[in-house]
Amino acid sequence: MSFPRLQQPSPRFGPSPEPSGHKGLKKGVYLVPSFFTALNILAGFYSLMTTMSAFRMLGSPNVPLDGVARRLDYAAIAIGWAFVCDMLDGRIARMTKSTTEIGIQLDSMADIVSFGLAPSILAYVWGYGTTLQDWSNASQLAWFVSFMFVICGGFRLARFNVQASRPRPLAEGTSRVDKKSFIGLPIPVAGCMVAAIVHFAPTPLKYTPHKSEVLAILMMILMAFLGLLMVSTLRFTSFKSIGTGRRDARLVVALIALVGLIYLYSQWVLLILVTAYVVHGMLSRGLTSLTHRSPDKAEMREI
Repeated sequence: MSFPRLQQPSPRFGPSPEPSGHKGLKKGVYLVPSFFTALNILAGFYSLMTTMSAFRMLGSPNVPLDGVARRLDYAAIAIGWAFVCDMLDGRIARMTKSTTEIGIQLDSMADIVSFGLAPSILAYVWGYGTTLQDWSNASQLAWFVSFMFVICGGFRLARFNVQASRPRPLAEGTSRVDKKSFIGLPIPVAGCMVAAIVHFAPTPLKYTPHKSEVLAILMMILMAFLGLLMVSTLRFTSFKSIGTGRRDARLVVALIALVGLIYLYSQWVLLILVTAYVVHGMLSRGLTSLTHRSPDKAEMREI
């Protein structure tokens, strides 16, 4: 008597399918950077709403100056927290290799809200917009300066996204992407510069005892200068390589000391850090041009 043969399954070639648990974990990893990006947008939105609340209070007959200064300070601090979330989402995406195209575009939209719109409105309400409102045509100029700050920030983000997707030299002559440096002042740093100034002295410039108009004009010049730095070709250090290599105890101690200093003396430390970063980027360009010119001059003398 013969028995029917059981057909053995044919061997499958290629990688075995991942368990369903690993797929769910991988999807969860992709959501972590987007969660911090959403927190970035939330902080920027909170800064905008708090600034508008302070602006409404400035229009009341009896201005509660303490309440206005407190709201403007909260708006500046919210921009600082948006900067922390912006750093975390990018670093987590690079560490977990979960960078996606939609995440890059969402991060750019978050940056234009938190570091473009929020600082420009904050500078308008705290500084030149309310201080120079009695001057003729000053209101239109104040609007224009804040608008150009946002436009320059948007152009800076668009250029960064194009260079990240097309690392080769473009037809417009833009430089090749360098992971160790940014081309143009990053918009988060420009926004944090405004936030650090307001956090250092949250009382509106309109109520400063001396030379409030002069300070407002200087603030307008600073906003225009920051916009020019964002669309410039100056190189600023990215700090993306810090913490990616071998662990160093000195780096951990330095970070702990920095956090402690920010907690104790946030007004001074934050303003000094942002100013030092901007000045370092401008001075490094000048030093680089001098070092490149000196060998050329030596060769010309030898000839």
